[in-house]
Amino acid sequence: HPMHDERVRDLLDFTLYLDISPEVKLNWKIQRDMEERGHSLESIMASIEARKPDFDAYIDPQKKLCDMIIEVLPTALDPEDKKTLRVRCIQKEGVPDFATTYLFDSGSTIEWTPSPEKLASPAPGMKLKSGPEDYFGKKCQVVEMDGNFDNLQELVYIESALSNTKTKFYGELTQAMLALADAPGSNNGTGLMQTLAAFAIRDLYEKKSAQAAKKVSEAAAAAA
Repeated sequence: HPMHDERVRDLLDFTLYLDISPEVKLNWKIQRDMEERGHSLESIMASIEARKPDFDAYIDPQKKLCDMIIEVLPTALDPEDKKTLRVRCIQKEGVPDFATTYLFDSGSTIEWTPSPEKLASPAPGMKLKSGPEDYFGKKCQVVEMDGNFDNLQELVYIESALSNTKTKFYGELTQAMLALADAPGSNNGTGLMQTLAAFAIRDLYEKKSAQAAKKVSEAAAAAA
């Protein structure tokens, strides 16, 4: 849990936290431990409760220290739906060498239901949001996806509405997700937000590497 230690945080250029809500965590754990491993509901609940004090003390507080937080929540489109996910990518403003991703217009609050003719989505449908928010007192830009999509190739429709994705060419985001089409979350916001995080980290690495190389070059020139 590296972000818990300030000495380690000082060594990190960019920090990322995956924040899975208790409801989603319980649903996933029931599916894995009860349906796949044969555990009882009582043993699953006891396991969760046994870990909760350490989680609350050492793990959960790290999210407020991070530059990007991916929240995984139950869908807000249908309260009876226990499988569809609402995923939020919370990006802190003012992080060096990092520009936040947004939908359509920077600084605006957007709610968007994609055209079903361009993006097929099973019930309960699909909704995206984007806009500025405060997160533990820090200004942030949030991008949210609620729902699943049927055809990964149609994701390019959403990619065209996103800015500052850190891709190197149009369609690279969709291409990256198609390469992991069999992975869990490839048809919903978990896959999308983790792919955005991967591109952000790549972009930061390339910028930091270029800055370091420039310093070395300048030092060598000064010493010559």
